[in-house]
Parts: sequence; C-alpha cells; structure tokens
Amino acid sequence: MEELSGMKRFAVLLCAEDSDYVKKKYGGYFGVFVRMLAEDGEVWDVFRVCSGHFPSDEEIELYDGFVITGSCNDAHGNDAWICKLLILLKKLDSLNKKVLGICFGHQILARSLGGKVARAATGWDIGVRTIHFSTSIKTLANMKLPARLSLIECHRDEVRELPSKVEVLASSDKTKVEMFRYRDHIMGVQGHPEYTKDILTHLIDRLLQRNYIEEENAINGRDSVDKHEPDREAWKQLCTSFLKGRL
Repeated sequence: MEELSGMKRFAVLLCAEDSDYVKKKYGGYFGVFVRMLAEDGEVWDVFRVCSGHFPSDEEIELYDGFVITGSCNDAHGNDAWICKLLILLKKLDSLNKKVLGICFGHQILARSLGGKVARAATGWDIGVRTIHFSTSIKTLANMKLPARLSLIECHRDEVRELPSKVEVLASSDKTKVEMFRYRDHIMGVQGHPEYTKDILTHLIDRLLQRNYIEEENAINGRDSVDKHEPDREAWKQLCTSFLKGRL
C-alpha cells in the first residue's frame, strides 16, 4: 500500500457482510461510513476483518484513524477473527491511534479495554432513541451540544461494565453505556449515527425474516422510525470531530 504524502488517511474495519440493499444503494457499509465521515483531501480504505482481512503492522502506521463497524456477531464471542481484532485493538491503543467504534465496534472496544459485554438485560433495542449526555462531554466537545440527541439503535448486546479508566459520556433509558471515551484517542457509540432510516427499516425486515427478532420488535422499531427523526447531522459532526482530532 503506497503512502500518499500530506493526505490524512483512515481505515474502516468492516465487521459485517454487506446486505444486497446497502451494497446496491450505498456501495456497502464502507460507503455508508465514508458518506458520513470523509472530507476533502482524505484517503479512505477498508479492511474486511470479518473475512480475515487485517492491516499489517506496516499498514497500521499509514493511518491517522480507524472506524470499527457494527456486526451480526457477538462482541462477547470468541470467533477467530474477533480474537484477532482484539489483538489489533490493543495494538492501536498502544500506538495512540484514533479509534471510533460503532455498535459492535463500541462493544468490542469496551472489551479490549477490560470491560464486560453481554446480552442486554432488557432485550433488543431497535428504533430511534433519546441519548442523554453527561456534563463532562461539554469539556470534550468544541461544539454546542444539547443535553440530548436522538439516535438510531439496533442491538441486543450491551456494555455491562467498564474499568474506571474509561469515562461514560452518554446513556439512555434502555442502555447505561451509550457512549464512552478512553483518554483522547478511543471513543465508542452504541447506536448507529451512520444509519439512515431506510437502512434500519430494511435491516428490520432482514432480522424478522431470519427469526432474529419477534414481530413485536419489528412493529415497535418501524413505529419509532415513523414518529422520530434521528439527529444525524449533529452525530456526524461529533464523530467526525473526534476522529479528526478536533475535540
């Protein structure tokens, strides 16, 4: 991989297979993340870690930041690629690389830092939910953040515990750890700031078809999407600012 002098470089660590819908409309989940986070003059690459495609030590050095995506796999599982990902995340931490984890990415980051991830005690969380920020995030964000923002959620696991070195930045009435940071280079977000409403509704259909969720979950999720609007622009600004070192 050739180094492009003077250009910021970022990598998406893809932890899920692309659905046909997302592949056709957005160029896969990589395209969804690039659409949310990429800015002019940057290079974005993808490593399909769920298929065993990991960056080498030499490649790691090329990147200013990494984004870990959602997944259908459990962050508390021990699949070979998940164990390899945990080793990579510890390495990125030791190198002080910027790492942003989303949903599964949030959970696997928490695990890599010594936290505990498990099935959510209250079951699936699907739809648009209100996220409440802690007061300390005001010192983190060089932007005018309201006390709460709406965010698309789709998960059945959660971060149950975090070591004291990790700071919880946000919670919801459903999930205690909606967002966290470790020092200034690692941040996790449980929800999906990258999702559009149509991505979620198509995902709900897939989950229902595969019997991963009950009909009631699907109905409540769709109803939530119809009634509420996620604050996508504010989340985009928050995630982008963290990844680019502007927080």
